[in-house]
Amino acid sequence: MIPIRDTTAGATFSVKVHPRARKDAVTGEVGEALKVALTAPPAEGRANEALVEFLAELLQVPRASVTIAAGHSSRNKVVRVRGLSAAKVAERLFGKVTQ
Repeated sequence: MIPIRDTTAGATFSVKVHPRARKDAVTGEVGEALKVALTAPPAEGRANEALVEFLAELLQVPRASVTIAAGHSSRNKVVRVRGLSAAKVAERLFGKVTQ
């Protein structure tokens, strides 16, 4: 399971984005990152917007609660979720509570 950290600004975790996929989905883990496939192309920030929207829906939080903290122009990103603890993010991503 990927590490999810509690910070003062919110829970953070790493994501590896695969743009131009057939559908938006979590496709597994790569190292310590969540692998996410997105239909959006990487041009003009469309994949970043699609990632924020996808994760907000998946985690059941408002879009404004999900931000890309690092990696705006890279496939490897750090995502921050305000309003949820790391344990709650893990529960919503993986369907189980972690310690």
